[in-house]
Amino acid sequence: MENTEKLQLLNQFTRRELTEEEVYIFDVILCDNEIDRDFEKFSLSALKTLQELFIGKTGIFDHDAKSSGQTARIFHTELAEDSERKTSTGENYVCLKGCAYMVRTSANENLIKEIEGGIKKEVSISCSASVQKCSVCGANKRTKNCPHTKGKEYAGKTAYVILDKITDAYEWSFVAVPAQKNAGVTRKFFSESNNTQSNFDHETAQKLFENLKKDVTRLCFLCGENGDILKSAADRMNVRELLDFKSELEYKNRSNKNPQLAYESSKDFTESFKMTKGK
Repeated sequence: MENTEKLQLLNQFTRRELTEEEVYIFDVILCDNEIDRDFEKFSLSALKTLQELFIGKTGIFDHDAKSSGQTARIFHTELAEDSERKTSTGENYVCLKGCAYMVRTSANENLIKEIEGGIKKEVSISCSASVQKCSVCGANKRTKNCPHTKGKEYAGKTAYVILDKITDAYEWSFVAVPAQKNAGVTRKFFSESNNTQSNFDHETAQKLFENLKKDVTRLCFLCGENGDILKSAADRMNVRELLDFKSELEYKNRSNKNPQLAYESSKDFTESFKMTKGK
């Protein structure tokens, strides 16, 4: 999408037309159809609904619903499919990508630098769904008791929940550890041929690689492991191995915290539940 077209789309949400110099635009992967760290996944129809609902939604921090925390807004969304990449359930990988903007001010100058530098990267979404379908028996956990526990194995298969029938999308947030491993600000895009392209030069890629090794070492300390041993092991890992190892450490650290999916008050139980994907 050309910058002129992006400006036309984002100016639908402004009181006056903003120029290219006045705004900062970035892409963010909001969610996908992979099983996440909470053993939940969005159905394809859920992603299509979220694609419509997230247009115009605001970006905040840590799902803290204060107007002072509003930092960006999504003005365009699209579903990107990679037929050469399969999810753990054997489906073509599909992600919901949003194009967001913020107005350049002295107050958010450092935030923009942190986004550019890869510090502020991970995001999660908050939405409502009326169906939680058990992958084992197909029961809607919202309306029917189900004996199957997320994350446990039954007949050799791990149980998870399929989220469907999305009724609302509330916001998206910058977080430290998202439920969805792939959610975050991105510079990697799907091309028309379904291959991926990277805008990273060699120097930038090397810096990101070093930062990834540091992240793995830090997570190891948080999980109570031996950081020195990990650093020695991380020095021999490639990018894919480091990313996989990082995900495992994040999940281990995350499992000691409060669950992410919480129901609203009992009086609203019969209505849509509010789901926060990530903390």
